[in-house]
Amino acid sequence: MPKWEVGLIALVINIIFVIIVFKIIDVADKKLIKKLQEKDDDTPLLRFLPIIVKVIKAIILFIALTGLLQSQGYSISSILAGFGIGGIAVGMAAKDALANIFGTINILSDRIYKIGDYVKINGIEGYVEDINMCSTKIRDLDHFLTSIPNNVVANATVVNVSNARKRFLNITFGLTYSTDNEHLALAQEILKTIAINHREIHNEFTVCLHDLGDSSINVRFRGYVKSGSYDTFLRVRGEFLSEVVKEYRKAGIDFAFPSRSIYIESDNTKLEN
Repeated sequence: MPKWEVGLIALVINIIFVIIVFKIIDVADKKLIKKLQEKDDDTPLLRFLPIIVKVIKAIILFIALTGLLQSQGYSISSILAGFGIGGIAVGMAAKDALANIFGTINILSDRIYKIGDYVKINGIEGYVEDINMCSTKIRDLDHFLTSIPNNVVANATVVNVSNARKRFLNITFGLTYSTDNEHLALAQEILKTIAINHREIHNEFTVCLHDLGDSSINVRFRGYVKSGSYDTFLRVRGEFLSEVVKEYRKAGIDFAFPSRSIYIESDNTKLEN
């Protein structure tokens, strides 16, 4: 059989092989997209899947092409050496870009955060506005937009505030030293009653006489707000404080303020003539 016929048959076989593999990849891609949309239709992975699929197809096409060339007697080692030298040059030039791509893969695989989450990264905090192959964009509370390279994010300590199931409520109330024992006990009971009656505060909390300050007897409340939302936390904390102030005033319990008592000792000396 002539050499060109062998080459033509090998070419046809490789083309059929590539077409079949590409079809399998497309079917798997559609199923994966459907599965991801059912779980979370806003996941950034949906935007990166087309890129990942193209990379996989390019690798398969490269393998098929090198196999065809080898079957026709070409030196694959010299071809790969040429690609290797070119790859080193490209890799040096695109080092940061590649690091960002691997950082993006790390973010997506670990599901650290998603668009809309409130996060803290390297001293920067705000809402995640966009995640792309190169960077994560965060909109802070001043409405400034900050872009952080994904390779930096992958090596940073990321705090996802939005994933908090509850928030810590820790408040100290300073009462005057003139408060008698009955009112000290009443002050603690008022805190317990308010916390129990508030539907957004966990019933597992602690109320205690904490310490004696410079100008106040300190009663501490330690508990949790049921929501992880910071806006909800601020609202519940404000409602709790407002109710405490109202009930303390009604009960005649006085809040302390910074003060200092000065005692002057009088030395009565009798002068004799």
